Amino acid sequence: MTDTVPTRPRRAVAVDAVCRDAVDLARQALASVVPDDHVGEHVGVVAEDDRVVTHRFTCLAPGYRGWEWAVSVARAPRSRTVTVDEVVLLPGPEALLAPPWVPWSERVAPGDLGVGDVLPTTDDDPRLAPGWSGLDDLAAASDEPGLRPAGWELGIGRRRVLSPEGRDDAAQRWHTGDTGPQSPMARSAPGNCGTCGFLLPIGGPTGSAFGVCANGMSPADGRVVSLQYGCGAHSEAAAERPRA
Repeated sequence: MTDTVPTRPRRAVAVDAVCRDAVDLARQALASVVPDDHVGEHVGVVAEDDRVVTHRFTCLAPGYRGWEWAVSVARAPRSRTVTVDEVVLLPGPEALLAPPWVPWSERVAPGDLGVGDVLPTTDDDPRLAPGWSGLDDLAAASDEPGLRPAGWELGIGRRRVLSPEGRDDAAQRWHTGDTGPQSPMARSAPGNCGTCGFLLPIGGPTGSAFGVCANGMSPADGRVVSLQYGCGAHSEAAAERPRA
C-alpha cells in the first residue's frame, strides 16, 4: 500500500505595501515597451507571493478589448527598493478569446472534403481492422469456431476492413441521418423502404437494417437508407382516385 502525503493548503499571502504603492514604477515599465495610448487606468493589485505583487492596467490596444497589462514587481527582504520582474498581456474576465485548439483531424466534418483534399487515417484507427486474406495464418483459414480473429472479415486484397466499431459508427450515423426513420420525409411517407420494390439489398452485418435506394425519383436515390426510412416515391404508393 502506497502512503499518500497530504498536501498543505496554500497559505494566504498579504499584499506587500511597498510593492503595492509602486504603481508609477509599473506604469513606467509599461511605457518602455508599449505605446502610451495602449495603456489605460490602473485596475488593481494581486499578491503573488511574499513581497511580490502584480499591477494590472486596462489594455487600450486595438483588438484587445477586455485584456489587461500585468506588471509584476518585487523587493528583497528588508529592502525598500522595488524592481520589475516582468510585463505581460493577459486576458481579463471580459476578454474575447480564441476557441480551444482542436486537432485538424477532429475539425473535419462529413461534407468538408473537396476535390484534391486528402484525409489520412492513422494506423490505429478504431474504425478499421486487418483485412485478412483467408491464407494469412491458421486462425484466418480455419472454419473451426473460436479460431478466427474477432470480427473476422475477408479482405479480398484490402489491407484493412471495417471493424465492428466502424460498422456501428456508420450504422448509427445512417440511422440518425436524413435517410433514417426519424427524418421528416420518413415520418410522412406512405410506406417504409423495407417494403419498397426499389430497394437494393446489401450484404454483410448491416444488410438486416439498411439497403440502397434505386428509385431515380426518390430524394434518396443511390444512397444507403434505413429499412425504416420511406418517401413519397414508394413502389406501392397508390394514386388517389378522384371522388365521384
